[in-house]
Amino acid sequence: MSAFTKKIGVSVAVMCLAGATALASSVHLKPPNTNPTFIDQGLTLDAIGALAGLGSGDVVVSLTATANPTATWTNPGSGATQPPGQNPASVTVTGSEAIPADEIKNGNVSFDVTTKAPTSPIPGAPGCPNSSWTETITDLAFTSATITVQQGGVTELTVNCTFATPTTNGTVRSSLVSCRSS
Repeated sequence: MSAFTKKIGVSVAVMCLAGATALASSVHLKPPNTNPTFIDQGLTLDAIGALAGLGSGDVVVSLTATANPTATWTNPGSGATQPPGQNPASVTVTGSEAIPADEIKNGNVSFDVTTKAPTSPIPGAPGCPNSSWTETITDLAFTSATITVQQGGVTELTVNCTFATPTTNGTVRSSLVSCRSS
C-alpha cells in the first residue's frame, strides 16, 4: 500500500468517525416560523416549534414561563370569597420534553412542550386574610417564556420571548410575541 493510499484511508476513517459523533453546531428555530407558537391553556402554557442544526444526541427542550395569576380566597367558616382584585404575585411554571436521538432527522426535530400547572391551593394562603382561608389559582395570564434546548447536557439554544400583553386562553397571536435567541 502506498503512502498516499494510507493517507486517504486514514482521512476517510477520521471523517466517518467525526460524522458518527456529530455535535450540534448551530441550533436554531427552523424557518419559516422563527418564533414558536404559544397556546395559553388556562393554568399551563404550551410551546410548539421545530429545531434545526442539531447533532445526533438526545435533546431536552425546557419551557419556563412567568404569569400573573388570578386567584380566589375562600373563608373556611362561611364559604365566602374575597373581593376580586386581590391576586397573588407573579408565578413561574416549568415543563420539559425529552426527545430521543432517533427522532432527529438530518439535524431537524419538532417539539411540543407544556408547563406544569402551579401548586393550587397555595400552601399557607399567603394572600388571604389568614392562613385558615384557601387560596386557589384559577387562571394564569402569561407575560414571558424562555425555551432552552440542551443536547448532550450542553445548552445549545436559549430563546427568550415576551408577550406584548398578558395572554388570555387560547393561541397567542404571533404579532404579540417577540423572541430573541442567544
